[in-house]
Formats: sequence, C-alpha cells, structure tokens
Amino acid sequence: SGTGHTARDLGHYNIYTAHTWLEEAWGLYYTGIDRVNRIMKNADRVDLPDEDSRKTFSRLIAEAKFLRAICYFDLVRMWGDVPFKTVSTQSVTNLNIPRTDKQEIYDFIVSEMADAAETGLKSASDLAYKPGRISQSTAWGILARVYLFRAGEHYREGRNATRASFYAQKVMTAGHKLAANYWDPFIDMCSDKYNTTANESIWEAEFAGNNTSDTQAEGRIGNIIGLAGPDLSSKSDVTGAKDPGYGYAFIYSTPKLYNLYVNNGDTKRFNWSIAPFEYKEAGGKNTGVTHREFEQGKLAEVMSQYGQQRGTYQYADDTEKTTATKNFSRMCGKYRREYEADKKDKNYTSINFPILRYADVLLMIAEAENEANNGPTTLAYQCMKEVRERAGLNELPDMTQEEFR
Repeated sequence: SGTGHTARDLGHYNIYTAHTWLEEAWGLYYTGIDRVNRIMKNADRVDLPDEDSRKTFSRLIAEAKFLRAICYFDLVRMWGDVPFKTVSTQSVTNLNIPRTDKQEIYDFIVSEMADAAETGLKSASDLAYKPGRISQSTAWGILARVYLFRAGEHYREGRNATRASFYAQKVMTAGHKLAANYWDPFIDMCSDKYNTTANESIWEAEFAGNNTSDTQAEGRIGNIIGLAGPDLSSKSDVTGAKDPGYGYAFIYSTPKLYNLYVNNGDTKRFNWSIAPFEYKEAGGKNTGVTHREFEQGKLAEVMSQYGQQRGTYQYADDTEKTTATKNFSRMCGKYRREYEADKKDKNYTSINFPILRYADVLLMIAEAENEANNGPTTLAYQCMKEVRERAGLNELPDMTQEEFR
C-alpha cells in the first residue's frame, strides 16, 4: 500500500489505457517495429561492393527481422490481437489502424524467425558463444518459446507443441550445455563475462559501462533486483570486499517460493536465488562491510556450495543468526554486485539480463514433449534429469501427463 500508484495499480490488477508503464511499453515496441520497417524499405539502397559486406548486411537484416518478430511476440503475449504493420510510417495522419487476429501475427512471427535463422544469423559457435548477439540458437530457442505460448492455455494445441520441441531440439545440436553449477552463469553475468565454464547462456540483454566512462549503456540489474548493500560509492578509500555494491532490493521472494525450495530439498538453487545472508558494517554506517550475517544453518551450507567462488569477497568474520527466523520474504539473490569490478556506481551496472539459457531450452523440450504426446517421452525425462541433476535433485519416477505438468 505504500508503493507509488504506477506500480501499485499493476499489483492490484487495475489496468487502464493511460497507465504510464503500459503506454511506454506499447509505444517503444511500435517504435522498434517502425525502425525495422524503415530498414526493410531502404535495404536495396545500401551499397554492397563485395562478398564480405553482403554477408555482414545479410546478418544485420536477419537480426533486424528477428527483433521485429520479438516485438510482435511480446505485444500479442500482453495484448492479444494488436495493430499489425510491416511498412514504415510515412505520415503523422491516419495512424489508427484496426487490430489483427493474433493467429495471423503468430504466423508472421514464426516465419520471420525461421527465415532469419536460415538466411543470415550466425551459429553460436561462429559467435564464440557470446550471447550478446542473436545467433541461430537464439532464434531456434525463442521459436520454441513462441510455439509453446501459441500451443498453451487455454486449449493445449498439440501441433504447435510438436513444433516447439522441434526447434528446441535444434538448439541441442549447437554445442550448448549446462554449466557445472546453477550459479555459474549468474556469476558470469555479474562479473561482465560470457560462459566461462560452459555454453549455457544463449541470449542476454547487453549492458556495459558504469556511468563514469564514454560508454553509456549500463543498466540497473543487481541494483534494483539484487541484494541490499550500503551506499559507499562516494567513499574512494572503501573498495573490494568492503563495498559489495549498493542495491535497493526491491524484489523479494514469497513464502510459496521459499517453501517449494525447502520442501523439495532444492538447496543449491535456493541458496543462490533467495539471499541467505545480509551485509553488515561492524564499524558503523558507511565504514565498509566487515561481514555477512547468515540465516541459521546457512553459513556452512553456502560455503560448501558457491562460498569459495568469491575472489576478494571473503569475510573472515562471517556470523550466523542464533535462532531460525520465520521471515520467508527475503531478497532475491541471483544478481549480486559483489562480483563486479571496482569501483561501483551507486545505481548503474554492466550486469546483463538473461533472456534465454540452455536450461530453459531443456525444460521447454520436456514440456512440449509431454503435451504433444499425451504424456512424457524418454526425451522429456532425459531433459528433466539433466536440469534436476545439476540442481542436486533426484530423478523423476514414471508419471502421467498431468503429474509431469
């Protein structure tokens, strides 16, 4: 109830056409679409003197087509039938056009993405598995996601589930695999690195810089979503472990999520996704972090998991609460600024945001196989096993279609 009305209205399902965030989203998606439409209109005017330039231009066109399709995918996911246009806007008059049936737009989305994958996008291998650019794996994986949405509620349409599995399986042949640890891809993102242990991350929204250089492409991941930390950005002498990075910690877990992790013995993902500690300053405010205070029973558990992968962020004086807390609402912990390079800006980071990981692809195959075949197939179990094994969970028993869902 204390939140500003813009966020509160969404939280209370009070949706109206003049809502600022919805207006902005709507406008930005159509701005992106119009830019691609202009590119397509003028593509034949570009001078391409040699084979290398033609290949580069073909890739850029494929990326643009894919991004336009993504814009339409998000629009139909949020609004259903929406205005649909593939020609650029030439006049400021007569801009209102009727909505188009979303199935027609879905046909366009899958056609554009499939064409981009086959005619211009590079393989993930050719891009050295750097997920900042759109690869064939990106297109195939997002195509699987598109087909799953098209196949899903309310009528579970089997043909599209089959297509979802088909495209997700193409990603399986492209050299991707799960990192050894659930937290490895997130540590990479927080450290501004790509796939250092395995080619798991397939597509990331790219951010760069820290609001102090000529590069002004930084974001707020880790600052808004991550762990709360003291504001030490103005203290030039406070560096390293003493300054793990400022965070607002606006996003918290729910008791339902907390209990799902606990009741399933899912401690690896639990201790990374929901922060098991808080930063503490023993010397007083703005003197620098001296230790972390862990929830009861969590210190040894974390040190046996990711606790040694912390570089300079080791705290000899870590403590633990003496009694178990019943506070189930804790900070989300996937994006941790402590892995960023010094010195940190208060608000802006270079932490990327993951849009598609190989774990997502495996789970999409499992879901699609279950829906398309009226129950889980051998491949569905295989994909689930790979994800669950990495998380330290048991193999699933034989299940019905409903149980597997």
